[in-house]
Amino acid sequence: MTLLQKFFLALLAAVTFSNFAAAEPPLRLGVGLFQPDKDKNDATYRPLASYLARKLGRAVELRTVDSWEGLAKSLANGETDIALMGPWGYVLANHQAQAQVVSTILYDGKPEYFAIIVTHPASGINSPKDLKGRSFAFGDKGSTSGYLIPLHYFMQNNIDPERYFSKLIYTKHQAIETQVTQGALDAGADYNRNRNAMIEQGLIKAELSKIIWQSAPLPNDAVAVSRELARDPDFVKRLRSALAGVSDALRSQPDLLPRHYTGFVSRDNDFYKPIRDAGLATGTLQAR
Repeated sequence: MTLLQKFFLALLAAVTFSNFAAAEPPLRLGVGLFQPDKDKNDATYRPLASYLARKLGRAVELRTVDSWEGLAKSLANGETDIALMGPWGYVLANHQAQAQVVSTILYDGKPEYFAIIVTHPASGINSPKDLKGRSFAFGDKGSTSGYLIPLHYFMQNNIDPERYFSKLIYTKHQAIETQVTQGALDAGADYNRNRNAMIEQGLIKAELSKIIWQSAPLPNDAVAVSRELARDPDFVKRLRSALAGVSDALRSQPDLLPRHYTGFVSRDNDFYKPIRDAGLATGTLQAR
């Protein structure tokens, strides 16, 4: 994109904000911490916020929330209007406060990804059966791949994480990969997209990270709206249309999404049933 094109996009966004901000309060867009830190996360997703403002004719205020659990609570508590969030976070927000999915993000054209367990190649660990008595890290308890899905796997195999591991911690996905490759942690839960991104960005070396378990395909991150916005079918339709247009918009504005993310596809609550089932099976989600 040329400097002139960027100037006109910025000018258009400013005009949009001035025309509509006075009429309606900004939409609060909450985004999970997909990048290594908040500043980088804000910079990464600010173009998407500006794009949505133009398409919806309403100012959009971007907010990075540093935990998946926190983002789910933010949407449930009415502190966030729209959220780009992990599948488990969405299921929690739907269960607790009737938040509704609008679309699912695409990664290399696909709406699904995988939870994984990683270790250092020199650890002597070749499968989850070798983890007994070793140190292990989950992501935070609002994470699908970092907590819910590996917990479900362990429970299905009669493994109690609190007793099975010599040390159990909860931390961020990036920290898990970093500590595993450094040998400071025997193993941890992550997701394939994060591992791939950290390798591509030079944050970890592929030869120092080994996958010893991979889940069945999981639904990708959801764009969800609060219960109040879900009651406005016209708004939901316009938001879905705006998100569906991201794939085409990426051709002229490639910074709308991070690398490998190729747009959004409309999905409903049923798409996230595997996550809901895992939550019920582990007791982390209570049946109504």
